[in-house]
Amino acid sequence: MHPLIFGKRSLTWGERTYVMGILNLTPDSFSGDGLLVPPPLSLPSKREEPGVQEAGRFLAAGADILDIGGESTRPGSQPVDTEEELRRVLPTLRAILAEFPDALVSIDTYKGAVAEEALKAGASIVNDVWGLRADPDLARVVARYDAAVVLMHNRSKPANVEVRERLGKAYLGAEYQNLLEDIKRELLGSVDIARSAGIPDEHVILDPGIGFGKTVEQNLELINSLNEIRALGFPVLLGPSRKSFIGYTLNLPPDQRQDGTAACVAIGIARGADIIRVHDVEPMLRVARMTDAIVRQN
Repeated sequence: MHPLIFGKRSLTWGERTYVMGILNLTPDSFSGDGLLVPPPLSLPSKREEPGVQEAGRFLAAGADILDIGGESTRPGSQPVDTEEELRRVLPTLRAILAEFPDALVSIDTYKGAVAEEALKAGASIVNDVWGLRADPDLARVVARYDAAVVLMHNRSKPANVEVRERLGKAYLGAEYQNLLEDIKRELLGSVDIARSAGIPDEHVILDPGIGFGKTVEQNLELINSLNEIRALGFPVLLGPSRKSFIGYTLNLPPDQRQDGTAACVAIGIARGADIIRVHDVEPMLRVARMTDAIVRQN
């Protein structure tokens, strides 16, 4: 696969695992890490914004990509409109790039209008949890700005949510004829949308959508079979961090799922993950480096 090049920076697939740090600029993140950002004019310095401070910690720890999102995708969350999402993400995105101009930034959105403003502000990647299926304008925006795109598989439905005390909310599984074959087919359908809009294959990253419309058992199977997603010929992003399937497996709330996340990260890398999307950047980067030392010995 061709490297993904952003000016002076590049991601060379297979060389090592890249770490994407999650910056949730929301009040309702499932994992409790939502960064409540007040209006920027109320702050004495943009450097003091929680998102900028967190970005600095992530970059100092070794994160390769910062993934900024302004709308929670937790089960049962309420959607926000374009104006509110822009209000949440743009000031912090601009402040981060002013403070860290070499940072590689991803915008976590499925809205074309939000992606366009973020790309104008300096983001390089669009991370779409609906695989270009929610907003027909998004693929055209990605192509117009020559950006990269993460296409995630997603069969989740807001009505299919289970709630357990301590463990939080989880999407129930959707109907699959064959879990892996259905996911592969639907991911390739998103690739077709990207190609039709003029997005080159080398700008496409696939995400199997851990936690989105899958049961606990299906999520575990998917991580263990990630090599089948990698065999489609695109780099793969894995995002298991603190998710409910870990909580249900270990009977632990979100703030106690770091060990379970580490196991998923290690197995995922061994099965072919190229990028890991995580909340706990420093410890997960160590897990990634150790796993790389074992599985990437060539």
